[in-house]
Amino acid sequence: MSIRGVDFSRAVDLDKLLSSCTNSGFQATNLGKAISIVKKMREENVTIFLGYTSNQVSSGNREIIRYLVQHKLVHALVTTAGGIEEDFIKCHAPFLQGDFRLDGAALRRKGINRIGNILAPNERYIWFEKFFQPILKSLVNEQLKTGKTFSASEIIARMGKKIDHEDSIYYWAQKNNIPVFCPAFMDGAIGDNCYFFNYNRKPADKLVIDQIMDHHRLIEMTLDANETGILVVGAGVVKHTLCNANMYREGAKYAVYMNTAPEFDGSDSGAEPEEAKSWGKIAADANTVKVVGDATILLPLLVHGAFTNSKK
Repeated sequence: MSIRGVDFSRAVDLDKLLSSCTNSGFQATNLGKAISIVKKMREENVTIFLGYTSNQVSSGNREIIRYLVQHKLVHALVTTAGGIEEDFIKCHAPFLQGDFRLDGAALRRKGINRIGNILAPNERYIWFEKFFQPILKSLVNEQLKTGKTFSASEIIARMGKKIDHEDSIYYWAQKNNIPVFCPAFMDGAIGDNCYFFNYNRKPADKLVIDQIMDHHRLIEMTLDANETGILVVGAGVVKHTLCNANMYREGAKYAVYMNTAPEFDGSDSGAEPEEAKSWGKIAADANTVKVVGDATILLPLLVHGAFTNSKK
């Protein structure tokens, strides 16, 4: 196949631009392959697991993920604590545009947190505490009354139901029965609130969260699927959680990675799909690709190319 880019001397729309990626070389070719792989996942009705790091929800990719969940285009989500709490916070008030080079100490004095070039004022987290603490209270009351302990996915579903806001990813997840797994549930404001909640409680009265239940549920979901496909936006714990769960079925049939992590340090974040094949996390004959780049640019293009029908 020859290398040839888009010809702007002719009329070009987004569909034509994306169709030209495959023949352009470098990461454009990988993006074109990623779109093709996700299309195959959908054509073959495989169970699609979407993993994403919290910065995707910090950014405008939150609305894209919400679209996928609202329209039942994926079957399960795996994310981190920030990817949960920031969705609810944004139902209250938005994050703001900033700059990568702002003075961190000056922002601290003003009560503003920075996520790259995005600003998250402390007020947002004060609101989240008021939203989340009553949920924790209801959970522990039920636990003490019935002996039931809750998993992170069950708590997230309750949060989604309580927010009752159509902008929320997790409102739509609980409404459409799409499970949300969060293996790092304590790593953020959620964990801080759980720490505050249990701090002065007697051992017998403390809230207990069952992480094993979700690990079991995710693995069983991969085993019950006819075939599986994983789409990972970012890396870290969400990437490994999805890959590891698919190891129990001798690997996912399809895998698309989208991140900027290099492989030279041996990290799982930067590991290529071929490394996962060596563990049986991705099937030996799986169709895979890693697209290197900023997901705020890449994910909108992939979703347009693979999940929407722009011609209609």
